[in-house]
Amino acid sequence: MSTTLFKLQREHLVHLQSAYATLLADHQLDSLAIYSGHASDHFADDHAASFQTYGHFMHWVGLADVQHSWLMIQPEKRPQLYLYAPADFWHLPTRLPEEPWVAEFDIHLCSDKVAPSLAGKAAIIGDIERLPASTLQSLNAECQPATIVHALDELRLLKTPYEIACLREANRLAIAGHQAAQAAFIGASGELDIQLAYLAASRQRESSVPYQNIIGLNQHAGVLHYQHYDLKAPKQRYSLLVDAGRRFRGYCADITRTYAGPDAPAAFGELVTAMHGLKDELVKGVAPGVSFVALHEQMHHHLAEILIAHELFQGTVEQAVAKGATRAFCPHGLGHSLGLQVHDVAGLRHPDGTPAPAPENHPALRLTRTLRPGMVVTIEPGLYFIDMLLEPLRNSSLPINWPLIDQLSPCGGIRIEDNVAVTESGFDNLTP
Repeated sequence: MSTTLFKLQREHLVHLQSAYATLLADHQLDSLAIYSGHASDHFADDHAASFQTYGHFMHWVGLADVQHSWLMIQPEKRPQLYLYAPADFWHLPTRLPEEPWVAEFDIHLCSDKVAPSLAGKAAIIGDIERLPASTLQSLNAECQPATIVHALDELRLLKTPYEIACLREANRLAIAGHQAAQAAFIGASGELDIQLAYLAASRQRESSVPYQNIIGLNQHAGVLHYQHYDLKAPKQRYSLLVDAGRRFRGYCADITRTYAGPDAPAAFGELVTAMHGLKDELVKGVAPGVSFVALHEQMHHHLAEILIAHELFQGTVEQAVAKGATRAFCPHGLGHSLGLQVHDVAGLRHPDGTPAPAPENHPALRLTRTLRPGMVVTIEPGLYFIDMLLEPLRNSSLPINWPLIDQLSPCGGIRIEDNVAVTESGFDNLTP
Protein backbone atom coordinates (compact mmCIF):
# COMPACT_ATOMS: atom_id res chain seq x y z
CA MET A 1 0.00 0.00 0.00
CA SER A 2 1.35 3.44 -0.88
CA THR A 3 2.37 5.86 1.85
CA THR A 4 -0.29 8.31 0.65
CA LEU A 5 -3.08 5.72 0.88
CA PHE A 6 -1.94 4.66 4.36
CA LYS A 7 -1.93 8.30 5.48
CA LEU A 8 -5.47 8.70 4.15
CA GLN A 9 -6.56 5.48 5.84
CA ARG A 10 -5.07 6.57 9.14
CA GLU A 11 -6.99 9.86 8.89
CA HIS A 12 -10.10 7.84 8.01
CA LEU A 13 -9.73 5.75 11.18
CA VAL A 14 -9.23 8.87 13.30
CA HIS A 15 -12.40 10.29 11.77
CA LEU A 16 -14.33 7.10 12.58
CA GLN A 17 -13.01 7.03 16.14
CA SER A 18 -14.20 10.61 16.70
CA ALA A 19 -17.58 10.08 15.02
CA TYR A 20 -18.27 6.87 16.96
CA ALA A 21 -17.25 8.49 20.25
CA THR A 22 -19.75 11.30 19.67
CA LEU A 23 -22.47 8.82 18.69
CA LEU A 24 -21.89 6.64 21.76
CA ALA A 25 -21.94 9.68 24.02
CA ASP A 26 -25.19 10.90 22.46
CA HIS A 27 -26.79 7.51 23.15
CA GLN A 28 -25.16 7.11 26.57
CA LEU A 29 -23.31 3.96 25.54
CA ASP A 30 -19.92 2.82 26.81
CA SER A 31 -19.15 0.40 23.98
CA LEU A 32 -20.40 -0.84 20.64
CA ALA A 33 -19.62 -4.29 19.20
CA ILE A 34 -19.93 -4.92 15.46
CA TYR A 35 -20.27 -8.51 14.26
CA SER A 36 -18.72 -9.34 10.89
CA GLY A 37 -21.34 -11.94 10.02
CA HIS A 38 -20.82 -15.40 8.63
CA ALA A 39 -21.85 -17.42 5.59
CA SER A 40 -24.92 -19.67 5.56
CA ASP A 41 -25.08 -23.16 4.11
CA HIS A 42 -27.45 -23.76 1.23
CA PHE A 43 -30.65 -25.46 2.34
CA ALA A 44 -30.17 -29.21 2.98
CA ASP A 45 -26.51 -28.95 2.00
CA ASP A 46 -23.12 -28.45 3.64
CA HIS A 47 -21.90 -25.99 1.02
CA ALA A 48 -21.94 -22.29 1.97
CA ALA A 49 -23.12 -19.42 -0.17
CA SER A 50 -20.75 -16.59 -1.07
CA PHE A 51 -20.22 -14.11 1.75
CA GLN A 52 -19.69 -10.39 2.27
CA THR A 53 -18.59 -8.86 5.57
CA TYR A 54 -21.09 -6.53 7.25
CA GLY A 55 -20.64 -3.01 5.89
CA HIS A 56 -20.15 -1.23 9.22
CA PHE A 57 -17.40 -3.75 10.08
CA MET A 58 -15.76 -3.17 6.69
CA HIS A 59 -15.93 0.59 7.27
CA TRP A 60 -13.14 0.07 9.82
CA VAL A 61 -11.45 -3.05 8.49
CA GLY A 62 -11.19 -3.08 4.70
CA LEU A 63 -11.51 -6.86 4.35
CA ALA A 64 -14.59 -8.13 2.53
CA ASP A 65 -14.50 -11.80 3.61
CA VAL A 66 -13.94 -11.78 7.40
CA GLN A 67 -16.32 -14.17 9.22
CA HIS A 68 -17.18 -14.95 12.88
CA SER A 69 -15.24 -11.88 14.03
CA TRP A 70 -15.98 -8.85 16.18
CA LEU A 71 -14.92 -5.24 16.35
CA MET A 72 -15.39 -3.39 19.65
CA ILE A 73 -15.39 0.39 19.76
CA GLN A 74 -15.02 2.41 22.96
CA PRO A 75 -14.49 6.16 23.27
CA GLU A 76 -10.85 7.21 23.74
CA LYS A 77 -9.60 3.61 23.35
CA ARG A 78 -8.02 1.79 20.46
CA PRO A 79 -10.46 -0.34 18.44
CA GLN A 80 -10.38 -4.00 19.49
CA LEU A 81 -10.47 -6.53 16.64
CA TYR A 82 -11.36 -10.10 17.63
CA LEU A 83 -10.41 -12.02 14.50
CA TYR A 84 -11.58 -15.61 14.14
CA ALA A 85 -8.51 -17.55 12.93
CA PRO A 86 -8.76 -21.22 13.92
CA ALA A 87 -6.07 -23.83 13.36
CA ASP A 88 -7.37 -25.56 10.25
CA PHE A 89 -6.04 -27.83 7.52
CA TRP A 90 -9.28 -27.90 5.51
CA HIS A 91 -9.22 -24.16 4.84
CA LEU A 92 -6.60 -21.43 4.97
CA PRO A 93 -7.23 -19.46 8.17
CA THR A 94 -7.92 -15.73 7.97
CA ARG A 95 -4.72 -13.73 7.91
CA LEU A 96 -4.20 -10.03 8.37
CA PRO A 97 -2.38 -8.29 5.54
CA GLU A 98 1.14 -7.07 6.21
CA GLU A 99 0.13 -3.43 6.04
CA PRO A 100 0.65 -0.48 8.40
CA TRP A 101 -3.04 0.06 9.21
CA VAL A 102 -3.12 -3.19 11.23
CA ALA A 103 -1.04 -1.43 13.91
CA GLU A 104 -3.96 0.95 14.53
CA PHE A 105 -5.96 -1.90 16.14
CA ASP A 106 -5.49 -4.13 19.14
CA ILE A 107 -5.67 -7.56 17.49
CA HIS A 108 -6.97 -10.65 19.26
CA LEU A 109 -6.55 -13.83 17.19
CA CYS A 110 -9.27 -16.27 18.30
CA SER A 111 -9.12 -20.00 17.66
CA ASP A 112 -12.74 -20.35 18.82
CA LYS A 113 -15.89 -18.43 17.94
CA VAL A 114 -15.93 -16.12 20.94
CA ALA A 115 -17.67 -12.83 21.62
CA PRO A 116 -15.86 -9.91 23.24
CA SER A 117 -16.40 -8.77 26.81
CA LEU A 118 -18.32 -5.52 26.59
CA ALA A 119 -17.76 -2.68 29.02
CA GLY A 120 -20.61 -0.85 30.75
CA LYS A 121 -23.78 -0.06 28.83
CA ALA A 122 -23.31 -1.63 25.40
CA ALA A 123 -24.97 -2.28 22.05
CA ILE A 124 -24.27 -4.80 19.30
CA ILE A 125 -25.05 -4.56 15.59
CA GLY A 126 -24.68 -6.83 12.59
CA ASP A 127 -26.20 -10.14 11.45
CA ILE A 128 -26.66 -11.31 15.02
CA GLU A 129 -29.99 -13.14 14.80
CA ARG A 130 -28.28 -16.35 13.72
CA LEU A 131 -25.83 -16.32 16.63
CA PRO A 132 -26.47 -18.82 19.45
CA ALA A 133 -28.83 -17.49 22.11
CA SER A 134 -26.16 -18.17 24.73
CA THR A 135 -23.78 -15.82 22.91
CA LEU A 136 -26.29 -13.00 22.83
CA GLN A 137 -27.14 -13.52 26.49
CA SER A 138 -23.48 -13.41 27.49
CA LEU A 139 -23.03 -10.08 25.73
CA ASN A 140 -25.77 -8.44 27.81
CA ALA A 141 -26.21 -5.63 25.30
CA GLU A 142 -28.92 -3.86 23.35
CA CYS A 143 -29.31 -5.63 20.01
CA GLN A 144 -29.46 -3.76 16.73
CA PRO A 145 -30.74 -0.36 17.98
CA ALA A 146 -32.30 1.31 14.93
CA THR A 147 -31.16 4.82 15.86
CA ILE A 148 -27.55 3.66 16.05
CA VAL A 149 -27.71 1.82 12.73
CA HIS A 150 -29.36 4.78 10.96
CA ALA A 151 -26.72 7.15 12.34
CA LEU A 152 -23.91 4.88 11.15
CA ASP A 153 -25.57 4.56 7.74
CA GLU A 154 -25.60 8.35 7.55
CA LEU A 155 -21.90 8.41 8.49
CA ARG A 156 -21.11 6.03 5.62
CA LEU A 157 -23.05 8.16 3.13
CA LEU A 158 -20.36 10.86 3.21
CA LYS A 159 -17.03 9.38 2.14
CA THR A 160 -13.63 10.35 3.52
CA PRO A 161 -10.71 11.06 1.14
CA TYR A 162 -9.48 7.51 1.86
CA GLU A 163 -12.79 6.05 0.72
CA ILE A 164 -12.78 8.17 -2.44
CA ALA A 165 -9.26 6.90 -3.19
CA CYS A 166 -10.44 3.29 -2.76
CA LEU A 167 -13.43 3.86 -5.05
CA ARG A 168 -11.16 5.44 -7.65
CA GLU A 169 -8.84 2.43 -7.55
CA ALA A 170 -11.80 0.04 -7.82
CA ASN A 171 -12.84 1.92 -10.95
CA ARG A 172 -9.35 1.69 -12.41
CA LEU A 173 -9.28 -2.06 -11.92
CA ALA A 174 -12.81 -2.49 -13.30
CA ILE A 175 -12.01 -0.48 -16.42
CA ALA A 176 -9.36 -3.04 -17.38
CA GLY A 177 -12.12 -5.66 -17.28
CA HIS A 178 -14.43 -3.55 -19.43
CA GLN A 179 -11.72 -3.07 -22.03
CA ALA A 180 -11.16 -6.83 -22.16
CA ALA A 181 -14.91 -7.45 -22.45
CA GLN A 182 -15.13 -5.08 -25.41
CA ALA A 183 -12.18 -6.82 -27.08
CA ALA A 184 -13.81 -10.22 -26.56
CA PHE A 185 -17.03 -8.91 -28.13
CA ILE A 186 -15.09 -7.67 -31.14
CA GLY A 187 -13.59 -11.15 -31.33
CA ALA A 188 -17.08 -12.69 -31.59
CA SER A 189 -17.04 -14.33 -28.14
CA GLY A 190 -20.16 -15.53 -26.33
CA GLU A 191 -21.41 -14.22 -23.00
CA LEU A 192 -19.51 -16.70 -20.84
CA ASP A 193 -16.24 -16.03 -22.63
CA ILE A 194 -16.78 -12.26 -22.30
CA GLN A 195 -17.39 -12.75 -18.57
CA LEU A 196 -14.20 -14.81 -18.21
CA ALA A 197 -12.23 -12.16 -20.11
CA TYR A 198 -13.59 -9.51 -17.76
CA LEU A 199 -12.65 -11.47 -14.64
CA ALA A 200 -9.15 -12.21 -15.90
CA ALA A 201 -8.38 -8.62 -16.86
CA SER A 202 -9.83 -7.14 -13.66
CA ARG A 203 -7.94 -9.76 -11.61
CA GLN A 204 -10.77 -11.26 -9.55
CA ARG A 205 -12.63 -14.50 -9.08
CA GLU A 206 -16.37 -14.65 -9.65
CA SER A 207 -17.17 -15.00 -5.93
CA SER A 208 -15.34 -11.71 -5.25
CA VAL A 209 -17.29 -9.42 -7.58
CA PRO A 210 -19.43 -6.82 -5.75
CA TYR A 211 -22.51 -7.98 -7.67
CA GLN A 212 -23.16 -10.56 -10.35
CA ASN A 213 -21.81 -9.14 -13.59
CA ILE A 214 -24.41 -8.48 -16.29
CA ILE A 215 -23.07 -9.59 -19.68
CA GLY A 216 -25.94 -9.31 -22.16
CA LEU A 217 -25.71 -9.85 -25.90
CA ASN A 218 -28.48 -8.68 -28.22
CA GLN A 219 -31.94 -8.81 -26.60
CA HIS A 220 -30.37 -9.82 -23.28
CA ALA A 221 -29.13 -6.22 -23.09
CA GLY A 222 -32.78 -5.29 -22.47
CA VAL A 223 -33.06 -7.49 -19.36
CA LEU A 224 -32.08 -5.04 -16.64
CA HIS A 225 -30.57 -7.61 -14.25
CA TYR A 226 -29.85 -10.37 -16.78
CA GLN A 227 -28.43 -13.25 -14.74
CA HIS A 228 -27.14 -15.90 -17.18
CA TYR A 229 -24.20 -16.38 -19.55
CA ASP A 230 -24.90 -18.17 -22.83
CA LEU A 231 -22.15 -20.62 -23.70
CA LYS A 232 -22.23 -20.02 -27.45
CA ALA A 233 -21.91 -16.80 -29.39
CA PRO A 234 -25.04 -15.77 -31.33
CA LYS A 235 -24.93 -15.93 -35.11
CA GLN A 236 -25.68 -12.22 -35.33
CA ARG A 237 -24.09 -9.64 -33.04
CA TYR A 238 -26.32 -6.63 -32.57
CA SER A 239 -25.14 -5.36 -29.20
CA LEU A 240 -23.32 -5.99 -25.94
CA LEU A 241 -24.18 -4.51 -22.54
CA VAL A 242 -21.63 -5.00 -19.74
CA ASP A 243 -22.61 -3.92 -16.22
CA ALA A 244 -19.70 -5.11 -14.08
CA GLY A 245 -17.65 -3.99 -11.12
CA ARG A 246 -14.66 -4.59 -8.87
CA ARG A 247 -13.87 -4.23 -5.17
CA PHE A 248 -10.85 -2.54 -3.67
CA ARG A 249 -10.57 -2.80 0.14
CA GLY A 250 -14.28 -3.49 0.18
CA TYR A 251 -15.27 -0.45 -1.91
CA CYS A 252 -17.22 -1.09 -5.10
CA ALA A 253 -16.96 0.08 -8.67
CA ASP A 254 -20.20 -0.19 -10.68
CA ILE A 255 -19.67 0.63 -14.36
CA THR A 256 -21.83 -0.05 -17.42
CA ARG A 257 -20.95 0.22 -21.09
CA THR A 258 -22.95 -0.69 -24.21
CA TYR A 259 -21.50 -1.42 -27.65
CA ALA A 260 -23.11 -1.66 -31.08
CA GLY A 261 -22.23 -4.85 -32.91
CA PRO A 262 -21.46 -5.33 -36.63
CA ASP A 263 -25.03 -6.49 -37.33
CA ALA A 264 -26.77 -3.61 -35.55
CA PRO A 265 -28.73 -1.00 -37.51
CA ALA A 266 -26.81 2.26 -37.89
CA ALA A 267 -29.49 3.95 -35.79
CA PHE A 268 -28.51 1.87 -32.76
CA GLY A 269 -24.90 3.01 -32.88
CA GLU A 270 -26.11 6.61 -33.10
CA LEU A 271 -28.28 6.05 -30.01
CA VAL A 272 -25.31 4.63 -28.09
CA THR A 273 -23.36 7.80 -28.89
CA ALA A 274 -26.31 9.95 -27.85
CA MET A 275 -26.62 8.12 -24.52
CA HIS A 276 -22.92 8.70 -23.80
CA GLY A 277 -23.61 12.38 -24.34
CA LEU A 278 -26.62 12.25 -22.02
CA LYS A 279 -24.54 10.57 -19.31
CA ASP A 280 -21.87 13.25 -19.62
CA GLU A 281 -24.48 16.02 -19.42
CA LEU A 282 -26.01 14.54 -16.27
CA VAL A 283 -22.58 14.07 -14.66
CA LYS A 284 -21.99 17.81 -15.14
CA GLY A 285 -25.17 18.42 -13.14
CA VAL A 286 -23.78 16.69 -10.03
CA ALA A 287 -23.04 19.33 -7.37
CA PRO A 288 -23.77 20.14 -3.73
CA GLY A 289 -27.36 21.22 -3.13
CA VAL A 290 -28.72 19.43 -6.22
CA SER A 291 -31.76 17.21 -5.67
CA PHE A 292 -31.08 13.75 -7.07
CA VAL A 293 -34.80 13.40 -7.78
CA ALA A 294 -34.63 16.58 -9.89
CA LEU A 295 -31.56 15.19 -11.69
CA HIS A 296 -33.49 11.99 -12.40
CA GLU A 297 -36.35 14.05 -13.85
CA GLN A 298 -33.84 15.92 -16.03
CA MET A 299 -32.76 12.53 -17.38
CA HIS A 300 -36.32 11.88 -18.57
CA HIS A 301 -36.51 15.32 -20.19
CA HIS A 302 -33.23 14.80 -22.07
CA LEU A 303 -34.18 11.22 -22.94
CA ALA A 304 -37.33 12.56 -24.58
CA GLU A 305 -35.14 14.92 -26.63
CA ILE A 306 -33.07 11.94 -27.79
CA LEU A 307 -36.17 9.92 -28.70
CA ILE A 308 -37.43 12.85 -30.79
CA ALA A 309 -34.07 13.66 -32.40
CA HIS A 310 -33.70 10.01 -33.49
CA GLU A 311 -37.31 9.77 -34.70
CA LEU A 312 -38.43 7.18 -32.15
CA PHE A 313 -41.04 9.62 -30.82
CA GLN A 314 -42.71 12.14 -33.10
CA GLY A 315 -44.38 14.37 -30.54
CA THR A 316 -43.13 16.91 -27.99
CA VAL A 317 -40.77 16.49 -25.05
CA GLU A 318 -43.56 17.39 -22.62
CA GLN A 319 -45.87 14.80 -24.19
CA ALA A 320 -43.25 12.03 -24.03
CA VAL A 321 -42.60 12.67 -20.33
CA ALA A 322 -46.16 13.36 -19.18
CA LYS A 323 -47.68 10.36 -20.98
CA GLY A 324 -45.07 7.91 -19.62
CA ALA A 325 -43.28 7.18 -22.89
CA THR A 326 -39.84 7.91 -21.41
CA ARG A 327 -40.60 5.64 -18.43
CA ALA A 328 -41.40 2.80 -20.83
CA PHE A 329 -38.02 3.30 -22.50
CA CYS A 330 -36.19 3.70 -19.15
CA PRO A 331 -37.96 2.09 -16.17
CA HIS A 332 -35.09 2.35 -13.66
CA GLY A 333 -33.72 5.24 -11.63
CA LEU A 334 -30.87 7.51 -12.65
CA GLY A 335 -28.54 5.97 -10.07
CA HIS A 336 -27.82 5.22 -6.44
CA SER A 337 -25.36 5.82 -3.65
CA LEU A 338 -22.13 3.81 -3.95
CA GLY A 339 -19.62 2.68 -1.37
CA LEU A 340 -19.04 -0.52 0.59
CA GLN A 341 -22.29 -1.74 -0.93
CA VAL A 342 -23.22 -1.29 -4.56
CA HIS A 343 -26.62 0.10 -3.57
CA ASP A 344 -25.16 1.84 -0.57
CA VAL A 345 -26.98 2.71 2.64
CA ALA A 346 -29.10 5.78 3.50
CA GLY A 347 -30.15 6.58 -0.06
CA LEU A 348 -33.86 6.47 0.79
CA ARG A 349 -33.70 8.15 4.21
CA HIS A 350 -33.56 11.71 5.44
CA PRO A 351 -30.49 12.74 7.50
CA ASP A 352 -32.46 12.08 10.70
CA GLY A 353 -33.12 8.48 9.65
CA THR A 354 -36.78 8.90 8.69
CA PRO A 355 -37.87 7.38 5.35
CA ALA A 356 -37.48 9.36 2.12
CA PRO A 357 -39.20 7.03 -0.36
CA ALA A 358 -39.02 7.21 -4.13
CA PRO A 359 -41.67 9.33 -5.87
CA GLU A 360 -44.81 7.50 -6.95
CA ASN A 361 -44.00 8.06 -10.65
CA HIS A 362 -40.44 6.76 -10.24
CA PRO A 363 -40.71 3.82 -7.82
CA ALA A 364 -37.38 2.26 -8.89
CA LEU A 365 -35.31 5.31 -7.87
CA ARG A 366 -32.83 4.25 -5.16
CA LEU A 367 -31.60 7.70 -4.11
CA THR A 368 -33.82 10.63 -3.10
CA ARG A 369 -31.28 12.75 -1.26
CA THR A 370 -30.03 16.27 -1.84
CA LEU A 371 -26.40 15.88 -2.87
CA ARG A 372 -23.67 16.85 -0.40
CA PRO A 373 -19.86 16.90 -0.67
CA GLY A 374 -18.52 13.41 0.06
CA MET A 375 -21.40 11.52 -1.48
CA VAL A 376 -20.57 9.11 -4.31
CA VAL A 377 -23.33 8.24 -6.76
CA THR A 378 -23.80 6.37 -10.00
CA ILE A 379 -25.14 8.17 -13.06
CA GLU A 380 -26.66 5.58 -15.40
CA PRO A 381 -29.25 6.71 -17.95
CA GLY A 382 -30.80 3.96 -20.06
CA LEU A 383 -32.83 3.44 -23.22
CA TYR A 384 -34.34 -0.02 -23.74
CA PHE A 385 -36.65 -1.85 -26.10
CA ILE A 386 -38.56 -4.02 -23.64
CA ASP A 387 -41.68 -5.56 -25.16
CA MET A 388 -43.68 -5.86 -21.92
CA LEU A 389 -43.24 -2.13 -21.24
CA LEU A 390 -43.69 -0.87 -24.79
CA GLU A 391 -46.57 -3.16 -25.79
CA PRO A 392 -49.22 -1.25 -23.77
CA LEU A 393 -48.30 1.92 -25.70
CA ARG A 394 -49.05 0.31 -29.08
CA ASN A 395 -52.78 0.75 -28.48
CA SER A 396 -52.39 4.38 -27.44
CA SER A 397 -52.47 7.47 -29.61
CA LEU A 398 -48.86 8.37 -28.78
CA PRO A 399 -46.81 9.21 -31.90
CA ILE A 400 -44.26 6.40 -31.57
CA ASN A 401 -42.33 5.17 -34.62
CA TRP A 402 -43.17 1.48 -34.26
CA PRO A 403 -41.39 0.29 -37.45
CA LEU A 404 -38.13 1.79 -36.12
CA ILE A 405 -38.77 0.30 -32.66
CA ASP A 406 -39.22 -3.13 -34.23
CA GLN A 407 -36.00 -2.70 -36.18
CA LEU A 408 -34.06 -1.82 -33.01
CA SER A 409 -35.65 -4.38 -30.67
CA PRO A 410 -33.09 -7.14 -31.39
CA CYS A 411 -30.44 -4.81 -29.88
CA GLY A 412 -32.10 -5.01 -26.45
CA GLY A 413 -31.10 -1.65 -25.02
CA ILE A 414 -28.45 0.78 -23.84
CA ARG A 415 -27.10 1.75 -20.42
CA ILE A 416 -24.06 3.94 -19.76
CA GLU A 417 -22.89 4.27 -16.14
CA ASP A 418 -20.15 6.22 -14.37
CA ASN A 419 -19.28 6.60 -10.67
CA VAL A 420 -19.19 10.23 -9.54
CA ALA A 421 -18.06 11.87 -6.29
CA VAL A 422 -19.71 15.09 -5.12
CA THR A 423 -17.05 17.72 -4.31
CA GLU A 424 -17.25 21.11 -2.58
CA SER A 425 -17.52 22.84 -5.95
CA GLY A 426 -19.08 20.23 -8.21
CA PHE A 427 -18.13 16.70 -9.19
CA ASP A 428 -15.22 14.31 -9.66
CA ASN A 429 -15.87 11.54 -12.17
CA LEU A 430 -14.09 8.44 -10.81
CA THR A 431 -14.66 6.54 -14.06
CA PRO A 432 -12.16 7.94 -16.59
